Formats: sequence, C-alpha cells, structure tokens
Amino acid sequence: MAKETVVKKSRITVDVGLDGKNLPVTMTWSASDNPAGQQPQPAKAMLLSLFDEKTKETLKIDLWTKEMQVVEMDRMFYQTLRGLADTYFRATQNKELANQLQQFVFYFGQATGAIPKDEE
Repeated sequence: MAKETVVKKSRITVDVGLDGKNLPVTMTWSASDNPAGQQPQPAKAMLLSLFDEKTKETLKIDLWTKEMQVVEMDRMFYQTLRGLADTYFRATQNKELANQLQQFVFYFGQATGAIPKDEE
C-alpha cells in the first residue's frame, strides 16, 4: 500500500514542570490547530498511548500533578474509558465488544461516583 502525501502538519506540545523529586507539579498543553488558540492551556493529568509500528507494542505516558484529586481522576478515567469504547467501535465496527466495554464503563462510572447510581 502506498503512503499518502502529507499535506499539512499539526504540532501538539505538552510541558511538564517537575519538582526536586521529578514529580509533576505543573502541566500545560498546546496545539497548533486548537480553535481556541495556541496559548498553553493548564492541565492536571494526561494519558498518552502510542502504538509502535515496528515492535507492535503500546508505549504510554501517564502523568498527573500533585493537585489532581481522586474524584477528578475517577472522572477522567470514566470519560477516557467511555471515549475508548466509542473509538474501538469506530475503528473495528465490533459492536458486541464495544457494547460490553460500554457496560463496564457504566459500572465503573457508577462505582466511582463519576455518574449517579440508578435509584432502585
């Protein structure tokens, strides 16, 4: 399969401020295509996964600042898992597994309080 011609590039930058123990204390991100502008935006956490073409392994970076609260982490994971289930379906069209993943996400959201529990 021939590679497509690149007609545009976009740059995403993450800057992490570390303390004396190399733990994140500040984090900002910016993107050249961000409709809100290219000014750095503050963040408390990030999850980055890259799939290596040669090794077929997933490389990941998970960082969060000291100010990230557990309730915020629960919400971030709920939203991330929800998005991953949607992405998995769009990429594979595997409706059965995507639905099973969404069921887990729903359980996770309720168990962590990221979404309200059903009233019984």
